[in-house]
Amino acid sequence: MRLATWNVNSIRSRADRVAAFLQRHDVDVLALQETKCRDDQFPEMVFNAIGYEVAHVGHSQWNGVAVLSRIGIEDVEIGFDGMPSWSAKDGVDPAAEARALGATCGGVRVWSLYVPNGRTLADPHLQYKLEWLAALRTTVAGWLEADPQAPIALVGDWNIAPEDDDVWDMSVFTHSTHVSPPERAAFRAVVDSGFADVVRPYAPGPGVYTYWDYTQLRFPRREGMRIDFVLGSPAFAGRVTGALIDREERKGKGASDHAPVIVDLE
Repeated sequence: MRLATWNVNSIRSRADRVAAFLQRHDVDVLALQETKCRDDQFPEMVFNAIGYEVAHVGHSQWNGVAVLSRIGIEDVEIGFDGMPSWSAKDGVDPAAEARALGATCGGVRVWSLYVPNGRTLADPHLQYKLEWLAALRTTVAGWLEADPQAPIALVGDWNIAPEDDDVWDMSVFTHSTHVSPPERAAFRAVVDSGFADVVRPYAPGPGVYTYWDYTQLRFPRREGMRIDFVLGSPAFAGRVTGALIDREERKGKGASDHAPVIVDLE
């Protein structure tokens, strides 16, 4: 089984590119983040035509997550238990965001996750991010407590660089999100609940990134961040035989600002 995750930064702009990626890498299951469309706008037929089923949740031009599979999709679940919601305006009730989608594909429980950005250290969105991650940690720990042998993959854009090697220059991020101690602690809490980073052993840093900002020539200057991860339960991690980050997909006209992450299972 070959599983991949990719923040595609608008699926409608990149559907053909994603389809070509699936075929070129012979991917069985692909988790997408930041699809930026409603369910009725998702270009499902592009993927149906090459043998993939699609599960997607999207409410507007923001966020959006999906799972594409050619080995079946079962038990689709939108959001996880306890997932917080968000409102940026006083007096407006928080609304659920399209940030988490679970599906069972070939016997593996795959969760496509788009963790909130946090914005700045002083923004209320950072507290929302930390609450979101705390709820995720509580829920996934419960899954493993109920079934320690469950093969579960938590994949996607975590908007956290958990190690200093995961950014090109830590001094640039001294007063920024993504590397703050509370965010890194929240990431470690998920790992400590039983989910291993299965990619890092096959793609060690420094200089191994998954995201390069469009501005300031970050990509050609190799100024990136590793913020996209595949975290696997013990039963999942024990089956991993290899992993890679397809940096080539960040190149060229019309590329996403993220590169796909690929994991092979026996």
